[in-house]
Amino acid sequence: MGYRDLWQARGVLPLLASSLLARLPMLATMVPISFLAKDASGSFRWAGVVAGAYSVGMALAGPLWSRTADRRGPRGVLLLTGITWSVALVAIALLPAGRHQFLPVLAVIAGALVPPVMQTLRAAWPRVVDGPALRTAYSVDATAQELLFMVGPMLGATAVSVASPRLGVLLAAGMSAVFIWWYALRQPSPVDHGPHRAVPLTARQLLWHRHRLPLILAFGLWIMSFNGISLAIVAFADDHGQRLIAGIFEAVWAFGSLVGGAVAGALPGRRTSYLWRRAALVAAGMLLCVFATWSSVSLGIALAVSGLTLAPAIGALYERLGALTPDVARTEVFGWMGSAAMGGAAIGAAASGAVIDTFGVRYVWLLAAVLALLATVLLLRVPPEVAPGSDAVVEPDEARRDGGPESPGPTKPAGPDLAADGLLGETA
Repeated sequence: MGYRDLWQARGVLPLLASSLLARLPMLATMVPISFLAKDASGSFRWAGVVAGAYSVGMALAGPLWSRTADRRGPRGVLLLTGITWSVALVAIALLPAGRHQFLPVLAVIAGALVPPVMQTLRAAWPRVVDGPALRTAYSVDATAQELLFMVGPMLGATAVSVASPRLGVLLAAGMSAVFIWWYALRQPSPVDHGPHRAVPLTARQLLWHRHRLPLILAFGLWIMSFNGISLAIVAFADDHGQRLIAGIFEAVWAFGSLVGGAVAGALPGRRTSYLWRRAALVAAGMLLCVFATWSSVSLGIALAVSGLTLAPAIGALYERLGALTPDVARTEVFGWMGSAAMGGAAIGAAASGAVIDTFGVRYVWLLAAVLALLATVLLLRVPPEVAPGSDAVVEPDEARRDGGPESPGPTKPAGPDLAADGLLGETA
């Protein structure tokens, strides 16, 4: 039912297809850039420095581009960043090997120019669909992201293997120039607030909120645990002298998430859907892996089961964050979520490496389970999604009371006046 409603909605298929193609070069970029840095310097350590510089640029500039997209419209921001990001990638590809010391500078610039494709897509869904179809849209988005994580790096690695790292970077630049342009033209019109257009929120107002802040922090904890597990998979394969199974484990884990997301999108769901329940399943799936590290087969099965919980939980978090954020700031809040993910990824990799060296690889899954459990605790107070027609009485969504007067269109969030707002320490 959810898929039928989603595909029948006008503009959904072009928006989704163009966003998938626009995200593809972003995920295909880091493999050739890393090999380019390694070939130029002769050191994987230098490749790590370049990759880190690229991530720092993304984390710092992501919320700024997202905020600009909210205030000036996403189309212009996407076109500008799509073109300039392509130029920055070309500069990286054409940098002479003898000048590799400038690669971190170019990487920071390139990272800062990455277009806010994921942020604008998640902000656009409530303008295109509503009701059960909106829940399905976010589930499809999370599921498709898993597929891209499999295809994107493989595309970059193929370009490096068949040709060279330089060609891989140039290929990503060419793809971005075309696909991001197409995605920018598919952007739905912003919600018309009429003469009572809401005043944009400051970053403090947007983040220091009793529901949005836990959602963003919980996502950062998830990414911290996911990145740690990826490192644990590599360590497990190395310990067993079967490095090839690292790729197989990653694929099995991602495939489980694909299946979980596809099933979650097809099911009608509960009338009252609490996000913390899905988060608890994520923690349980990671805890299962702790007891499955005694063989490759058992761990592969546990990873597949654990993967089933990921996309449904991530999609539900996207939906809750979008519903609890006013339209005038929805792109920006997803930009901050991306920055939390980048920080979580860096911390997760470092912490997991220390755990592997000190205690052993199986304890990384224990660490991941603890982090996922902390995320569950943070999400306990987040109001649930309530299906239309439900008799359940829950705390209403707060997007409208943050964003000003009620806005027309498919967006559903509503709530009481500002005096009852959930901003932590904020005055009206």
